[in-house]
Amino acid sequence: MSSTDVLEPFRAEPPAQPASGLDMDRVVRRELSSSRAILSGIAAFIVTVLAIYALLETGLRIANQPAWLIDPQTALDRLAQLPQGLNPLLLGVIGAVLLLLGLIFFCNGVFKSRRARHTLADPRIAVVVDDEVIASALARRARLAAGVTQEQVVVVVSKRAVVVNLRPTSGVPLDHDAIKTAIEQELQAMAPNPLPQVRVNIAVAGVIGV
Repeated sequence: MSSTDVLEPFRAEPPAQPASGLDMDRVVRRELSSSRAILSGIAAFIVTVLAIYALLETGLRIANQPAWLIDPQTALDRLAQLPQGLNPLLLGVIGAVLLLLGLIFFCNGVFKSRRARHTLADPRIAVVVDDEVIASALARRARLAAGVTQEQVVVVVSKRAVVVNLRPTSGVPLDHDAIKTAIEQELQAMAPNPLPQVRVNIAVAGVIGV
């Protein structure tokens, strides 16, 4: 079984007539980037709750009714008098929490978070594959090249690197260069973009052969 066989379920036949105006580069970028929908939803929920609460308190004040939690005018007066009337330690904690939340939302909005995926070269269609699928194919190739069992191979694939951890069978030495060459050939056959660098780690302690 080759890497093409492993990745075949993730390929699709190209449509007879592609939809006009379909920007495949944009589709691929969307598949490779994490969605901001969760944090956007949280931010929208917080703003909505605060707006509803402010509207409720303002309505109670207009109707000359007692405030539900705090009178809007009283809240504004306390904000204007800060940091008077507030414990400095509590004020620092509140400031730190607000700063942390602000940094989280800012970084999520400015920096793109990448999903654990790679694109594969294909002249017909855009192919996006999870790194776990690539790792599975490379683990099988490493296992065949090293002559070990499935439990003795662990492959971790990231954007720029492929780390292969091998535990040899006791008394059976492994050829580091041959294993690395086999994995690199398998990786070049897949042609993921970007092409990660291969690093092979062979454990000193072996396992007892079956």
